[in-house]
Amino acid sequence: MIIFIRTFLILSLILLFSCKNNKEVSKPEIKNEDLNILMIEAYQEGLNELENGYAILAAKKFNEAEILFPQSIWAPRSSLMAAYSYYSMDYYEDSINELIRFLKTYPNNIRTDYARYLLAINYYEQIINEKKDLGPILDAKNNFIIVKENFPDSDFALDAEYKLNLIEEMLASKEMYLAKYYSDKEKWIPAINRYKEVLKNYSTTIFVEEALHRLVEIHYKLGLKDESKKYASMLGYNYQSSEWYEKSYKIFNKNYVKETIEKNKKIKKTTLEKIKSLLSFK
Repeated sequence: MIIFIRTFLILSLILLFSCKNNKEVSKPEIKNEDLNILMIEAYQEGLNELENGYAILAAKKFNEAEILFPQSIWAPRSSLMAAYSYYSMDYYEDSINELIRFLKTYPNNIRTDYARYLLAINYYEQIINEKKDLGPILDAKNNFIIVKENFPDSDFALDAEYKLNLIEEMLASKEMYLAKYYSDKEKWIPAINRYKEVLKNYSTTIFVEEALHRLVEIHYKLGLKDESKKYASMLGYNYQSSEWYEKSYKIFNKNYVKETIEKNKKIKKTTLEKIKSLLSFK
């Protein structure tokens, strides 16, 4: 997945910048042609270093190109290439700093969608343990939301939406983890609040069914049977075929397992009797 993202990002840069390169290189935007040539040479050296795998050298060359000709259209491009160079070798903080500077320096640039997406990816790839470190998750989420809402027709909106769905699952997983922790400690109120948080804010995730069952379980244990039945009804109405509904059903029907076993025994006995009668020669 990471290799795919990185290939996608560099191809995006190539497509963004290649279509006008010939015309723009041949037309310096200021009269100082020597400065323009130096800037182009620095940019080209940056591309060569990046292609050879020397990301740090590449980033420095791109920064040099930007400084040489800050008023040209190549300046923001150089800044973005520097950010990508850092990202390509997992220098996430350097890439993030470069992108934040880009967004402040060139707020109306046509490539803002790419910059915002790359910023989100930098945070996203730093997610190691969603149960302990919320920082990268929330930073990635906020930037993916900006991509999705502000640039819905861009090449990055669809992947941003996909990543947002994955992040929602991560955040719901964290809530479930904390709820279980409180439940194991018999701290029922914080456990209930965490499970309710899943129902309220992560209703499209895979954890909703279990959260409903746990609310049935805890409320029943506390003697709050009306509340327990309320959540059991919600679970039955929306997820009647799920394993969590069956577990909740057993809470209110203590003889469920016994009755099921007896029923299966009767069916088996009847089936055996039918087989015996078919084999009888009487």
